[in-house]
Amino acid sequence: MALLNRPTHQVARAPRVSRETSTSWPGLALAAGGAVVAWSIHWLVPAVPMLTASVVLGIAVAHLPRIRTFVRGTARPGLSLAGRRLMRIGIVLLGLGLGLDQVLRLGWATVAMVVGVVAATFFGTLWLGRKLGLPGEQPLLIATGYSICGASAIGAVSEVSGSDEEDVASSVALVTLCGTLAIAVLPLLQGPLGLSDLAFGRWVGASVHDVGQVVATAQTAGPGALGEAVLVKLMRVALLAPLVAAVAFAVRARRRGVRTASGRRPAPVPLFVAGFLAAAGLRATGVLPEAALEWAHTAQEALLAAALFGLGSAVHLPTLARTGGRAAVLGLGAWVVVAGVSYAGVALTV
Repeated sequence: MALLNRPTHQVARAPRVSRETSTSWPGLALAAGGAVVAWSIHWLVPAVPMLTASVVLGIAVAHLPRIRTFVRGTARPGLSLAGRRLMRIGIVLLGLGLGLDQVLRLGWATVAMVVGVVAATFFGTLWLGRKLGLPGEQPLLIATGYSICGASAIGAVSEVSGSDEEDVASSVALVTLCGTLAIAVLPLLQGPLGLSDLAFGRWVGASVHDVGQVVATAQTAGPGALGEAVLVKLMRVALLAPLVAAVAFAVRARRRGVRTASGRRPAPVPLFVAGFLAAAGLRATGVLPEAALEWAHTAQEALLAAALFGLGSAVHLPTLARTGGRAAVLGLGAWVVVAGVSYAGVALTV
């Protein structure tokens, strides 16, 4: 009987996979177009990070009267696929931008400071989010975005936590908004806080979410501050893999014995996390030419932009408004935590 059932199951699944593939093209094409428009905005206004523009554009098209029906209907399968699959590939390529040798040159005191900032921000934000009663996995996702690297980290953790698409999109929107505000606010605080350019760069790298936002904020204090900010930021990015692996183990323990829709148990360490680490290791060997690294960086930004456009298109503003007050409180609280802890850490290590 088992022998008879197995081929029947295989034949039944094949048309569904084929159908899903064929219905994804409209949404994938829309996500690609959104990434191109986001790149154009960044090119015209360099202070606006490409990934930030992608999220905003995704939210906008999902609420335009003549387009939203297409976005929520025909294009939805492809947009969801972009938010999942393209995000994974982009995160793997993110590892090629991780200069482990450069990170270690900053010294173990700075490494310890960054680990402390990430831990305090993650657990503090997670605790506050639970206390505020935010729905679904939003506390986990927002904590990840604030502590590691914004939207990219949220996408990585959502892959292993099985988070609802709307929770992911709402979390990305909040973290992106706060990170964008940092571009305008943090440079105004350098003088009052008495930070040298080097210290300001490290503070920005330790406290601002997205890599593009770090660059936009730190460059206001000159190339020295920018270099320090990027290196410290890369340290935080390096912690993405262990954090995602820890979440994966926690999810696996919580769902012990539970199988996925495909009939398999969740992997203890996701394949894209292993790919991220492998890419970082490959970068550290120095065998890749600079041209290849530049191409990988361009591809990574394009893939993440398309993925974030897809996630942004899943945001439903009326739903977001119902938890907007609590989310705003969490965002402000997390911002205070990451800025305060990182400032103390920089003061102790510079």
